[in-house]
Amino acid sequence: MVHESFLEERREALPVLSDPYGVPRAARVVIENPRDGFRAGSGWKRNVISTVFWVGEQPTEHNPTPNNKSAWDQNWESNFGGYDDPERRNGYLPAGFIPALNPFYIALPYNDVAKGGVHRPEASEVIPWFWESYRGDGISVCKGRWVAIHHEGRVCYAQWEDVGPFEVDHWQYVFGKEQPRPNRNQAAGIDLSPAVRDFLQIRSGATVEWRFAGDHEVPMGPWKNWFSEPAPPRY
Repeated sequence: MVHESFLEERREALPVLSDPYGVPRAARVVIENPRDGFRAGSGWKRNVISTVFWVGEQPTEHNPTPNNKSAWDQNWESNFGGYDDPERRNGYLPAGFIPALNPFYIALPYNDVAKGGVHRPEASEVIPWFWESYRGDGISVCKGRWVAIHHEGRVCYAQWEDVGPFEVDHWQYVFGKEQPRPNRNQAAGIDLSPAVRDFLQIRSGATVEWRFAGDHEVPMGPWKNWFSEPAPPRY
């Protein structure tokens, strides 16, 4: 009787449980197009206001968050190798040292890892490469992702290393078709490192286009060989 009572209670509970036995959801198939990267999210985001930020940046009125750490690296400045001074440059590198991490980096307003060390509930549905890159809770599948940035005929490649400007959950823009939300920087939708700024020959506030790029799409350039002799910026 006890066993039958347990089964009956279980049957009543089943309709309200999305996953009563703890079975993981089936992985989605990710289709990759060798010509334009992932079909989902591969299109260009156009007319996006860009701002410049850098490793080690101190808080200001328009940027209240210090950048000695990133959303995914609590020791970002230390791991980078120092302060990525936007004014004192040696080619595409900060003057005085060769960084240990790629100086071609960007920030977008979405963090796939929420407080508590778990992925946001929508992450597996909206990030096209989620299941391909998934390595467990608390490990971002966005960190290090390649992005192509275009401005007036020049295309720069950089890696997604932080979250911003301002927003942390705007997946509808980053992976969808919404425009960036209004903010104190003219609704800016992407932060660019000094190296990206110099390669594109722009200033903070310039309008750019950007899209995600698969690893196979990223050509050789200073974003891959920054540790060798730096090329002088054409800026």
